[in-house]
Formats: sequence, structure tokens, C-alpha cells
Amino acid sequence: MIQKPPNFANLRRQYGHLTLEEQDMPQAPLPLLQQWLDEACASETEDPTAMVLSTVDEQHHPDSRVVLLKGLDDKGLIFYTHYQSCKGRQLAHCDFAAANFYWPVLARQIRIRGRVSKLASHVSDAYFKSRPKASQISAIASEQSKPLASRTVLEKRIAQLTQTSEHTRPTNWGGYQLSISEIEFWQGRDDRAHDRIHYTQQQRIWHHQRLFP
Repeated sequence: MIQKPPNFANLRRQYGHLTLEEQDMPQAPLPLLQQWLDEACASETEDPTAMVLSTVDEQHHPDSRVVLLKGLDDKGLIFYTHYQSCKGRQLAHCDFAAANFYWPVLARQIRIRGRVSKLASHVSDAYFKSRPKASQISAIASEQSKPLASRTVLEKRIAQLTQTSEHTRPTNWGGYQLSISEIEFWQGRDDRAHDRIHYTQQQRIWHHQRLFP
């Protein structure tokens, strides 16, 4: 029980001089998405590619967790995980998801929605092979989201796998791609008069408009 409720009401900040102008927006959003990711990687000190991935379960209850973006192409965002994890099972039930980036140094946020599909096996194989050995071992040792009797069980699995020099991608682990159908760019402005530009795609043509903050 919280003994003294924290007072968050007066926590405020000013966001600075960066702006979003309609005349500067590209016809399609991917170039701006790539630009913002590049600028975040240059300015944010920790995990600039971290994004909140939101899914729904079979009871239509929402679920969220942070994952790392591992690729971006003309179709959308690429990330990797266990297929039998909570998010993997939820994506098998409902292949529509949302992702959210937030970069506090730049006072920027990107909201994305779209359908998610598994990457081809050879793409996941190539990425798995490129990972550090310790990361490969952790992916093999973990039955993600399942109950674990103790940490010792996991550590013993890792120690045993460490004795093997070569590892192949487990069939229950691989990549997904979130194909972008809707994306919003948010730029924080002083005094809460923020900029929001929202893109939607209809019949493969992108349209964008400004939204009230």
C-alpha cells in the first residue's frame, strides 16, 4: 500500500524549438521515419531503437512490452522474439498491432499501427547467425513467458549450451514485420502546443493531415 501518494501533477517541462511543418512533410512517411530514427540514434544515449509493442489477447485485453527495432525497409518495422511468447501467441490470434517510439531528448514520439507477419525462415536464420553467441544461447535456453522454477534452472541450461561452439536458430524463435498502415509523428512544443502529423494509407496512396495536440 502506498503510504504517501506521490505528487506528479506539477511535473512539467518545456520541449524546445523543433517543429513540424506541413510543407516539409514527405508524401510517404517512411523517409521521415528513417530520418527521425537516425537523429534519435545520434542524440539518445540509451536504446534509441526501443519501441513499445502493443497486442491483444484472445479476450481482447491489450498487452504491451518494450522490444528493440532490428530493421526497417519499405514494408515496415522488423523485430525478433519467441513465437511461443505471450506476444507471439497474441499475434497468432490477432495479427494487428501498434508500436510506439518516444525520444525524450528530441521531444519526439511516433505512433504506428499495422498488420504483423512472420519473416521468411532464411531471413530469421541470417539474423540469428549474426547475433553474439551469448544472445544465441539465451534465445535457445529460454522458453519465454513460461513459468521458471528458479533462476538456477536457466543458468544450468545456459552453462550446458555454452559448451557447444555452433548454434542454429530454434524453430520457435524468429522475426516479424509490422507493415505500416497508419503512422503519426508527434513533436513536443513549448506550452503544450504540440505538433501532430498523421498519415493513413488508402489504396496504396498516403494521405496526411495535422491534428489538434
